[in-house]
Amino acid sequence: MLSRIFITLYGLVCYAIGIVAIAYAVGFVGNLVVPKTIDSGEPADLQTALLFNLPLLGLFAIQHSVMARQGFKAWWTQVVPKAAERSTYVLLSGLSLILLYWLWKPLPQTVWMVTSEPLYTGLYVVYFIGWGLVLLSTFLINHFELFGLQQVFANLTGREPAAASFKTPLLYRIVRHPLYMGLLIAFWVTPHMTQGHLLFAVATTGYIIIGTWLEERDLATVFGNTYRQYKQRVPMVVPFTRVRRMRRPD
Repeated sequence: MLSRIFITLYGLVCYAIGIVAIAYAVGFVGNLVVPKTIDSGEPADLQTALLFNLPLLGLFAIQHSVMARQGFKAWWTQVVPKAAERSTYVLLSGLSLILLYWLWKPLPQTVWMVTSEPLYTGLYVVYFIGWGLVLLSTFLINHFELFGLQQVFANLTGREPAAASFKTPLLYRIVRHPLYMGLLIAFWVTPHMTQGHLLFAVATTGYIIIGTWLEERDLATVFGNTYRQYKQRVPMVVPFTRVRRMRRPD
């Protein structure tokens, strides 16, 4: 029981760190409120910025992708308790984001800037809609399973976590990855795009493309033809772009 309580407390701490890291991202990317943002601090030259920023982005991408793979999980759960596997993933994801915020080198040179006040405000509205889609997407599937709390509380009460089931609630009937759609909106929609912000947006978009491919490969392995048929019906991240194949006449 003591070990179960410890794992539960550990899961709660990991959850808190993960949520704080994601919440900070809203201010970091949007240059809002938080002490350190994507464009604040001492400007760096391009070479220095690339030397720091690309490894930081790469560290997050590698950690976030490798630890999510089934083969890694099978090995990793021989090292950490199975109930704490997802919480550890959330913890390391949060810490890698915090490291990125701390060491990020800004490139504040302007790529584009909107001066129209209504458009400026409108773009920030869309920006927050993007983050809203991210949050909503986690709850449409299972927010607490995604962040490890369901597993640690099931362990605390001696229950087995519910088996994964395939479902497509609300946004998932429009795109297969509404969470990624929200992130892409949040990363690209801005009234003031700087070189540093552009670097961040391009790199994270590349990661999302690769990460989506890896994730869909795992989902097809777990859910088989059910997921393959879903892929044929529903577009990846851009709504209403699925092109129906015309059947050739005999």
